[in-house]
Amino acid sequence: QVQLVESGGGLVQAGGSMRLSCAVSGGTFRSYVMGWFRQAPGKEREFVAAINWSGGSTYYGDSVKGRFTISRDNAKNTVYLQMNSLKLEDTAVYYCAADRTYGLRSYSDAYDYWGQGTQVTVSS
Repeated sequence: QVQLVESGGGLVQAGGSMRLSCAVSGGTFRSYVMGWFRQAPGKEREFVAAINWSGGSTYYGDSVKGRFTISRDNAKNTVYLQMNSLKLEDTAVYYCAADRTYGLRSYSDAYDYWGQGTQVTVSS
């Protein structure tokens, strides 16, 4: 059974930085496309970023482009999301997800496995 566990969330001031981690177990991490999504209260789940198996190709949502960086360490079965220049509107529950097929996709239905989420709150 594939399990994804996010960590690193919490409270941060606007303009600050935070790094999220997602540890994957029970599957073949190296073969997965990994993605990050987020969901704010009362809003639909939003695509944040995705990364291919090697880390050589990435894809970002428009709202985070230039501020967030997705990366992965296949030796540690972990994907990261480095978030810089955080804004109030980045407040959300952040989820990591794994896609067993190829291609960097931004819609949540494409992903097969999900973590439980970690809360990120940006304060003024």
